[in-house]
Amino acid sequence: MSLPWRENNRYELLENGTEFFPEVLRAVAAARREVLIETFILFEDAVGRELQRALIDAARRGVSVDLTVDGYGSDSLSPAFVEALTASGARLHVFDPRPRFLGVRTNLFRRMHRKIVAVDGELALVGGINFAEDHLPEHGPEAKQDYAVRVEGPLAADIADFARAAVAPGNPRRRRPRAVEGTPAGDGGGRLVVRDNEAHTSDIERYYRAGVRAARRDVLIANAYFFPGWRLLHDLANAARRGVRVRLVLQGEPDMLIARLAASMLYDYLIDAGVEIYEYCRRPLHAKVACVDDDWSTVGSSNLDPFSLALNLEANVVARDSRLNAALRGNLDRLIAEDCKPVPLSTPSRRRLRRLWVGVVVFHFLRRFPAWAGSLPAHKPRLKSFADPPREEAA
Repeated sequence: MSLPWRENNRYELLENGTEFFPEVLRAVAAARREVLIETFILFEDAVGRELQRALIDAARRGVSVDLTVDGYGSDSLSPAFVEALTASGARLHVFDPRPRFLGVRTNLFRRMHRKIVAVDGELALVGGINFAEDHLPEHGPEAKQDYAVRVEGPLAADIADFARAAVAPGNPRRRRPRAVEGTPAGDGGGRLVVRDNEAHTSDIERYYRAGVRAARRDVLIANAYFFPGWRLLHDLANAARRGVRVRLVLQGEPDMLIARLAASMLYDYLIDAGVEIYEYCRRPLHAKVACVDDDWSTVGSSNLDPFSLALNLEANVVARDSRLNAALRGNLDRLIAEDCKPVPLSTPSRRRLRRLWVGVVVFHFLRRFPAWAGSLPAHKPRLKSFADPPREEAA
């Protein structure tokens, strides 16, 4: 049995915080019954404080408000920030909160990396954008380039159900059936695809692989942290070899240098197969999106790296919709034309050295990582919830 595939949805691509944050604030301001938000990072900056005010206003007018943040990505919220939220009636949940050890965050693995907003079961937003100023282009050269998708229709209700179950007392989430790759054709279809450490350990990767294997003409992927599993890497190379145009947009100005180094180890193998690789050089790329042919698209939180594919909790929307596909493709084509540089095949001597490194070390790692990941800290993360504390009566 598959996860439900929902027809008759409407999608809108949102680029960066410039489009995403106003959409979230409008939705929260219009909420009548319920607001559910999950985010990896919530900073106590201008963006975070504006979201806080909107949630407080919603809670005060009787809307049910649940905000979930990750204990690693959002560990610096002040007591005053939390108290202002909970005093209004909003509920704050922290996924796997842990104290720092000698100033260092210790809860590195198995993070809640999803970015979901669901309002009244009628509207949802899913993507890779955190609530922080560095997702605004005016932040400067370190501002991140990223995307989200706005969803209206039956799929929005599924997304709300998923987010609501995550914060239910005791987290009695229904065991979601395993996702399957098949997707009916026709505009407006879509489903939420998640990755967790229980029943859905590889669903997002399998949807990517299915999209690539089904491609007839074109695959276009933009991803911030690209170090995928061996099977997806092999599928990309095979698609290019059978005549599909395969293009990757990866980081050229990375926020973490190791991300570019890891991806570059795979360049020669992919370019040899006919894959076109472009590095985005305007600012750090934070995207997690892809489009195939004329109607298949995915937008979400999942990178194509070991953390997202084997450890973190992730959520992507997979859609069959020509309008969303065209909007995403047009946006990425513009990025390639204006802000990317093509990656050439390296010199023969460098290729020999890199091929030895890739063949012996990297591919072995990629083949074995899912099994190795199971040996990493496997504690069951907890959800700590904050509500309005009981007030002492005046003496």
